Amino acid sequence: MSEAQKISVIPQSLPVTPMDMLNRAVSSGADLDMIEKLMNLQERWEAGNARKAFDKAVSEAKKEIPPIARNATGHNNKKYADFAAIARVVDPIIGKHGLSYRFRTTQNGSIAVTCVLSHEAGHSEETTLSGPADSSGSKNAIQAIGSTLTYLQRYSLVQMLGLAAAADDDGKSAVAGEAISPEQVEQLVELAEEVGADRAAFCRYFKVEALTDISAKDFPRAVAALNKKRAAK
Repeated sequence: MSEAQKISVIPQSLPVTPMDMLNRAVSSGADLDMIEKLMNLQERWEAGNARKAFDKAVSEAKKEIPPIARNATGHNNKKYADFAAIARVVDPIIGKHGLSYRFRTTQNGSIAVTCVLSHEAGHSEETTLSGPADSSGSKNAIQAIGSTLTYLQRYSLVQMLGLAAAADDDGKSAVAGEAISPEQVEQLVELAEEVGADRAAFCRYFKVEALTDISAKDFPRAVAALNKKRAAK
């Protein structure tokens, strides 16, 4: 009887898993190549089950997460839910389903925050958002970085869990629409530097405190204004 035939002789009334096959291979004296293949199969099987458990946990948790009260006031006196308010609601619910999150940050010109959502079965997924330091108002350099970190942590968690955007409107949106994306902010920063624009004056023209507050609908107009300055040089 071949090694493959020996491994396949398992009572059909029992579910056959890669671990069952691996145990039988070891006990029957299978060669190292066969054992290695079965170990790889077991790892893929475990990873697949972990991913399914993760997806189910996120789905079940989202059913239980209620609308989050907007407890803070931001730009243009608009109400939003700060990170603490979101965490108070979200943490116990996702924890009950074996989920947890953490953040990873990097700074290389812009500030990037990665939210890593993990499940106790071993599967994890992540999403990354980035943006410039929030130098609006009278913030010093450290405060500007801290403000952006808090902002990106909140939004990356909301995006990772797929929460409704309305539950996390921090007032950065203009009255007429959503604020521009971090990528669009970077584009405006680079363009402003290239044409030598006065960023403070530019923000006053658009009636915002910082480039991050410019609305998505005004983004084409902002780019056009900077390009016009380039043409005038």
